[in-house]
Amino acid sequence: MSNSQPILTARGLVKSFVTTTRIEILKGLDLEIGAGEMIAVVGASGSGKTTLLNILGTLERPDAGELRFAGQDILARSDDELSRFRNQSIGFMFQFHHLLPEFDALENVIMPGIIAGHDRGRLKRRAEELLAKMGLADRGRHKVGELSGGEQQRVSLARALIMRPAILLADEPTGNLDPQAGLMVFELMAEMNALFGMSTVMVTHNHDLARRMGRCLTLRDGRLG
Repeated sequence: MSNSQPILTARGLVKSFVTTTRIEILKGLDLEIGAGEMIAVVGASGSGKTTLLNILGTLERPDAGELRFAGQDILARSDDELSRFRNQSIGFMFQFHHLLPEFDALENVIMPGIIAGHDRGRLKRRAEELLAKMGLADRGRHKVGELSGGEQQRVSLARALIMRPAILLADEPTGNLDPQAGLMVFELMAEMNALFGMSTVMVTHNHDLARRMGRCLTLRDGRLG
């Protein structure tokens, strides 16, 4: 655990889903994320890793428990307030890049800033800097379909970072990539984590990469250990 004060604290998170029966996913889960920390979460398929990440990123609300960001109870906020919080403070990466195919790489990167109403010129300059850090300085005007899978995921990393978030949440970010491209994306995540002083939580089935994070936690029976 980092010696810094927690940037995000989860206490007693409970989450169930009801189909024909009630399925308990999270069962009083606790987690503290230190500023600048890198945490991997591993576990069997269906153990609730994505659900946990969605709750940490306020995409879902837990059935019970609390979530504090920099000491503030963020679950007390309205849905609109949480949407603004996510846009400003949380960066997301997914197994599927979710880039918009009708736009080029640079336009995809600046999209969160456009949604927030930021100046387009300033966003463009920041996006160009980020794409250069990703090794994509000459690919900004290429459409998504003209990029390789690894390049697409690096664009999605730049998009996740355009608002300078405090926390990056990554759900199997290397899952669809070959080992070399996946390692490049992981190393860029680690480099950006250090450069921007953010915290990173990565859900992964890649135990080799998980062991390279600052902490590796296993989600089992609804709790982390």
